[in-house]
Formats: sequence, C-alpha cells, structure tokens
Amino acid sequence: MQDPLENDSGAMAHKREIRSYVVRSARMTEAQQAAYDQHVEKWGVRETPNIISSQTAFDNENPIHLEIGFGMGDSLATMAEHKPDVNFIGIEVHPPGIGRLLALVEKKSLRNVRVIQGDAVRLLKARFADSSLERVNIFFPDPWHKKRHHKRRLIQANFVELLRKKLKGRGVLHVATDWKPYAEHVMEVMAASDRWQTMNPASPIADRESLGRPETKFERRGLKLGHEIVDLAYQTLDSEEAVPT
Repeated sequence: MQDPLENDSGAMAHKREIRSYVVRSARMTEAQQAAYDQHVEKWGVRETPNIISSQTAFDNENPIHLEIGFGMGDSLATMAEHKPDVNFIGIEVHPPGIGRLLALVEKKSLRNVRVIQGDAVRLLKARFADSSLERVNIFFPDPWHKKRHHKRRLIQANFVELLRKKLKGRGVLHVATDWKPYAEHVMEVMAASDRWQTMNPASPIADRESLGRPETKFERRGLKLGHEIVDLAYQTLDSEEAVPT
C-alpha cells in the first residue's frame, strides 16, 4: 500500500516507486459521497505537518489503535463501538471506503474514530511519533499473488521495522489474511526480526475473537469460497529483550 521505504543510508530503497495498492475506481455511491462531504471535516485528520496524537486528534490521553487499509470501515467502526476508551485511527486511500466509514461513525455516534486519506508509510514517518501507538491492525491486505508482484506486498522487513518504532513497548501488530501463502510470507518476515515475539508462545497464529477483531463481509465471502482465514499477532520487544538470531 506504500511508497518505497528508505534504507539505512537514507537513500530510496527503489529508484522506481513501488506501491502495494492499486488505485481502483473512486466512484462513490450517493450515500458515500454525502457522508464524505458532510463529515470529513469533522472526523477527518487534516493534511498538516503536525504530529498526530491522542491529545491533538481526540483531546484525551487514551491509547491509539491504528488500522491501515480499513476497506469499507465496518470492522473499524465495530471495534470502536465496543471500545469507547480506545482511540481508533484509520488510514485508507480509496474514497468510497472513507465515505462509508464516515457514515458509520455518524450512525453509531462514535467519537473515538478519526480518518486519514493517504499513504500509510508517508503518514507513519511524518505524522506519528515513535512509541505512540498501542496497536496496528492490518486486515486482509492485498496478497499480490503473482511472484513478480511479491515486492509490492505491504508486509516487508523495512515496513515492520517502521511499525516497531511507532509502537510502544509490548505494542501489538495484528495481521489477518485469507490467503495462506501470504500468511506464510508474513510469518517469514516476522521470524527474521529479533525485535518481535508472537503473542502466543506456541504459534504466531491467533484467535480472531480474543483479539477483538469482528468478522467482516469480505471474510464471510472468502469462507464461502473455501479460503482459510489466518490471524497473526506479534508484540514488540525492547532492545534488551531482543531474541538472539
């Protein structure tokens, strides 16, 4: 979903821009467009250089759960409804999903949701302080099935290192996918780092309900097609806790 990440020397990792998302048609329904027009100023985060925090975005000190690529917003809205003492921020590039989430925020009278339209890597680097997030949720990212497109997958070593920096100590990364090879890819990337540990000592595979993730329409459709849903959960480790490699 992102622009190229910088490598350790500060140079761009790729000369040509690599994105892990495809900009689909931005055509919105009348209801989505109306919700966008009426509520984006109220619940959207403006494009400024200011750091986003609970204080600046919500006027409180509650923990922040960030969802990257929230799709149509149903799961984010449900989680926010069930956890009013948690601040939920969603990043999405597609206007129809943003309009849909804004409609849900108004319908459910949610006050703990903020929405950002844009590229998550750029936003994480520029707008979020290190050690500021309690949880990052990435549900059903594009698996980029073809081998030549694997470089476009969101979960890569540089990206998870960026997430680690933005998460607090013992912060959680929760990834869900309906494509088993992508789950295997995520496990391989995470196992290569000594700065994460699985929340379940026996396995990175976790239980959806125990993590508070609601079932989505996309997920139910995948199940009908025979897809296996895999939830993976990891916690950050402090430097002195790093697992020897």
